[in-house]
Amino acid sequence: LLVEETYRYYHQYLDRLEDGPSPRPDVTESEMFLFLGIIIQMGHDIRDTLKDYWSTAEQFATPFYSNTMKRDRFLHILHFLHFADNSTDSDRNADSYDRLWKIWTIFDTLNDAYQKYYNPSEHLAIDEIIVKFKGRVVFRQYTPKKHKRFGIKIFKICDANGYTYDMKVYLEKDRKRASQDVTVTHATVRDLCRRIEGVGHKLYMDKGCDQKSCK
Repeated sequence: LLVEETYRYYHQYLDRLEDGPSPRPDVTESEMFLFLGIIIQMGHDIRDTLKDYWSTAEQFATPFYSNTMKRDRFLHILHFLHFADNSTDSDRNADSYDRLWKIWTIFDTLNDAYQKYYNPSEHLAIDEIIVKFKGRVVFRQYTPKKHKRFGIKIFKICDANGYTYDMKVYLEKDRKRASQDVTVTHATVRDLCRRIEGVGHKLYMDKGCDQKSCK
């Protein structure tokens, strides 16, 4: 999926140019795996800028990055990385507009894989996390008491070993799902529990849950 949609987006970009640069080689599946491997490693090696990972300065030099992929190739893939076809975009002013339509396919694929390849332990917890994000989206959250004050809120259900079994992005329009008897939190918790109902798990939530959610 990543290879196909990145290829599509790059060529859509080229088609819009009347006299652009010479096309670069298409991204291959093996390159995409290397790209993702670098992304994961970057999470354990935080630096100020992306270019610092390929720096030859003594205090930065880490052969792993340059040996895995050239810097310019990495930046090219990152620039055109895509998960959906832009031409399928719907009317953004419509009430039914899906703010996450660009990532739903890969998001659902991940959630399905979480369930397929792992059986969670008896004890499960539901909580929220904030994924740091400084871009411009209307559902970005501001939580002054959190270390990551600006970001995307995601509700997750995890087992005692820390394994993510399911997750759901919080959108402000989720408030429309609330009713007199069902709060937003309740609706979110109920949705995350759809795959574990009736199996016998013990579910834990912190004091942030209201009483209706915890019943």
